[in-house]
Amino acid sequence: MNKVILAGRLARDPEMRYTTSGKAVASFSLAVNRRFGRNAGDQQQTADFIPIIAWEKLAEICGNNLIKGSQVLVEGRMQVRSYEAQDGSKRYVTEVVANEIEFMGSKQQRDPNANGGGFAPSPAAAPAEAAPMGGFGGSPVPDDDIPF
Repeated sequence: MNKVILAGRLARDPEMRYTTSGKAVASFSLAVNRRFGRNAGDQQQTADFIPIIAWEKLAEICGNNLIKGSQVLVEGRMQVRSYEAQDGSKRYVTEVVANEIEFMGSKQQRDPNANGGGFAPSPAAAPAEAAPMGGFGGSPVPDDDIPF
């Protein structure tokens, strides 16, 4: 089984592109906290920056509604692909292909008209991919645990 569930904040705005056949693709990095240390009281925090790819309608929703710092929950699959670089060497890329993205954070954080900025999913652009919390995650990650 290949299933990944990540909770974090966007490290940058999504980059929207279109394939030659017209399919939308959005890519962004998700900052996900990682604790490390030998003892529970001795743990330190760092963040992993995970590349995320979304396709078609989900990509358009991401491009229209997410900005740097947005809290999201991503469910998808891990993908490893390779390509040949300009110098002829073989390069490998590991990324998560999103199947579902849930917006997290309070409505005030998501509503651009509220103090604090953020994103607001429009009613027309809120399919199952943008369902409210509770679909598959747990409780949202506290702001103190995010590296921004």
